[in-house]
Amino acid sequence: MNGDYSLTLIIVVAAILFIQSIFLFLDARKRSHNYWFWGIAGLIQAPMPTLIYLIFVRKIFHKKAGYLNDDNRDH
Repeated sequence: MNGDYSLTLIIVVAAILFIQSIFLFLDARKRSHNYWFWGIAGLIQAPMPTLIYLIFVRKIFHKKAGYLNDDNRDH
C-alpha cells in the first residue's frame, strides 16, 4: 500500500467522522453526558465511539421495568 488515496475517499471519510461527531456532541449535550468528550471521540474513528455511546450511555439494550412487572396489567 503506497498511501495514495483518492480525494473522493478522503472527503467521504471526513464527512462520516464529522457527522458522527456532531451527532454524539448534540445528543450527549441534550442528555448531559460529557458532550465535549463524545464530540472529540467521534472525530477520531468510526463507528466504535457511536456504538460505545449507544450501548453504555444511552443504554439502548436496557429493558424497561414496566414490561417485566406483571402488576401493571389489567386483570
